[in-house]
Amino acid sequence: MAFKRTQDGQLVSLKRTPQEVIDVIKAEKVEFVDLQFTDLPGRLQHVTVPADQIEYDSFSKGMPKLDGSSIRGFTDIYDSDMLLRPDPSTFAIIPWMPSDIKTARMFVDVYWGFEKGRLSRDPRGIAQKAEAVLMQEGYDSSLWGPEVEFFVFDRVTWDVSNPYQGQSYHIESKEAAWTTTGTNFPIRFKEGYYPVPPQDTLTEYRSECVKVLRDSFNIVCDAHHHEVATAGQCEIDMYRDSLTSMADNVMTEKYVIKNIAHQRGMIATMMPKPIFGDNASGMHCHASLWKGSVNTFYDENDAYAELSQTGRYFAGGLLEHSRALTAISNPSTNSYRRLVPGYEAPVYVAWSRGNRSANVRVPVYEKGRHAYGRKRLEFRTPDPSCNPYLCFAAMTAAGLDGIKRKLDPGDPVDEDIYKLTPERKRELGIKELPGSLKEALDSLRNDEEFLKRIFTSDLIDMIIENGMKEYAQVAMRPHPYEFQLYFDI
Repeated sequence: MAFKRTQDGQLVSLKRTPQEVIDVIKAEKVEFVDLQFTDLPGRLQHVTVPADQIEYDSFSKGMPKLDGSSIRGFTDIYDSDMLLRPDPSTFAIIPWMPSDIKTARMFVDVYWGFEKGRLSRDPRGIAQKAEAVLMQEGYDSSLWGPEVEFFVFDRVTWDVSNPYQGQSYHIESKEAAWTTTGTNFPIRFKEGYYPVPPQDTLTEYRSECVKVLRDSFNIVCDAHHHEVATAGQCEIDMYRDSLTSMADNVMTEKYVIKNIAHQRGMIATMMPKPIFGDNASGMHCHASLWKGSVNTFYDENDAYAELSQTGRYFAGGLLEHSRALTAISNPSTNSYRRLVPGYEAPVYVAWSRGNRSANVRVPVYEKGRHAYGRKRLEFRTPDPSCNPYLCFAAMTAAGLDGIKRKLDPGDPVDEDIYKLTPERKRELGIKELPGSLKEALDSLRNDEEFLKRIFTSDLIDMIIENGMKEYAQVAMRPHPYEFQLYFDI
């Protein structure tokens, strides 16, 4: 794959045109093409077509291949004919598919049939709309760099089929603190950050993921490492990219992570909190806004963090809407097992430089003009269960609202917020993030106006409806630990 660097040093891919895709399909003897998209909750979906079905007009007119009523959050059964328009810039040959059925993939944009326009609930369309709004506000681009954390287990089983006979899950990992196999050095709880092999058993796996992302999917990664938790918690960091492209990259990274694990006889998950008593998986999101080659978040005259007033206002918007944002950035009931004190998760709404107990952070690894291109804000709230298209778009909406309304973030908090007394937190005006999915959805319902330049009302309603269904399904079931707490009442 080919890359080039822009004048400010950004690494970008050389993207293909429709005709180039057709030429590659023929030259590489591709047999099938996977048309990929996400449903509203953010799970990757696909339909596979013979490669000779991809014609030049397919990219502009679309392919009539989707019943939208069967995709969560899309359409009703009485109006469900959808067209899929492939994006040639996302074309890639899937390396693990057998050579005799060589298969490529492309992300698609989802449209209504009968020339009724773009589906308003297509998550990729929401990301593209966010980029259009940014341009309307005078910004040429935005750069995004999420840190995707995840777990890789040897085996997982669970049983919820008969609640009257017990509900349980079982996790096996050769790295786990509870392992008794004696084939490896176990990683103790909260001591999994950066150990070397053989204690880190997943180095080769992660390197293979990075190589596949680079060689097959044109995605450059900065680094990979073991994360804090026991039992196979990992992180693979991708080089920054524009909003929609980075959301595509996140979905591709998840796709690669899961498939390479499957090839190696393991299983990977982006479920935020699968392990009790240890750190959960987050997806800290770094973002900056650009006008041409100028990073609007950088100000060399700001002594505190070299953060511009524009950057401060963007941070103010993230803080103002943090509680509502969690309904999109942390959309699972399991997300709120992570957002608790004591496990490095950002429970409190505050900003700071270099302070990981605040949910909005200004990284300050470097100082000076030479690093102006890397000045950004880090929103630490999201986790990898989110739909990245919706998450980045919602963050954009919140930040732009902060800029429009000149929402100053207030004084930074340069203390360990976890250790502050309730009185001190009140004195500093520090609020908490929601403690449950229901609380997050209620916060979104009470603070949804800032989204409406990018998100339609029916999309917001569907996000809340889907979330409440999942919350109710979990809330109505007795928890096994409740027997420990209450059975003797």
